[in-house]
Amino acid sequence: MNLKHLELFCEIAEKKSFSKAAGVFSLTQPTLTEHIKSLEENLGLRLFDRLGREVLLTKGGEVLYGYAKKIIGLKLEAKKAIDSFKGKIEGGINIGASTIPGEYILPSLLKDFLTRFPKISVNLEIADTTKILERILNNQLELGITGAKIENSKLEYERFMQDELVLVAPTGFFSPKDKSVSLKRLKSLPFIFREKGSGTRIVIEKNFKNSGFDISQLNIVAVLGSTMAVMQAVKKGVGVSIVSHWAAKEYISSSIHLKIDGLKLLRDFYLVLRRGKSISPIVETFIGFLLNQSPNLSLTDS
Repeated sequence: MNLKHLELFCEIAEKKSFSKAAGVFSLTQPTLTEHIKSLEENLGLRLFDRLGREVLLTKGGEVLYGYAKKIIGLKLEAKKAIDSFKGKIEGGINIGASTIPGEYILPSLLKDFLTRFPKISVNLEIADTTKILERILNNQLELGITGAKIENSKLEYERFMQDELVLVAPTGFFSPKDKSVSLKRLKSLPFIFREKGSGTRIVIEKNFKNSGFDISQLNIVAVLGSTMAVMQAVKKGVGVSIVSHWAAKEYISSSIHLKIDGLKLLRDFYLVLRRGKSISPIVETFIGFLLNQSPNLSLTDS
């Protein structure tokens, strides 16, 4: 098998389009088609089903895709290891982060990191915790930073920093003198929740359950797919929500951040790796940088 053919094959599988994949590699579509035809003939196997404008992997193609991603990953690791041996810390890394670290913490850290290592480029993907962990397990991301820990023997976690969740409410819902709210009062308020799979939601559900409180007792009026959407809905008066203090400080004045009586909503952010997978020198450098920065990221930082 030709390594270039495998790279083209994976790009088509991920884009679900010959024309889009051809554009990535600056090839004409007929040329790309010939490369894939050659790969199929070499394997004696049809790799794609063409359904209108979309192409999907056949069952045989799905088998090859898993191995092809590993082969391409090994190629990249080998190149980075050789560059490191030659004293060069340069190249690109693919990392993923859940919403809070991805949108509120990493951007400023990346500025410092890229200033220190100008020959490194970072591709940051932001999604909910569950999706980030899935992509690490599928070897599509080298490193993840998440706000929840989902146990899996194939994943390895290292504590990065601590976060606190706070209740936020629109102006007028509480008195400026209020510093906390009871769980009983919380039941009567219109509540905005993050989607299932969100690290914030996982932590809220776990803490409520430990306190003998089920989220079904809440008056949930909306479930939104991002922290930014939640905060905008709070600002517009849709309801209250529980969010990271990082997001709360970004969007709403501190006068309407409240604690919940009897609950200390603390959580850790984690650096996540695929267990047993070798770490590239660039990822190792980035992890070292993040861990050196974490003591400076306290719960009082904005």
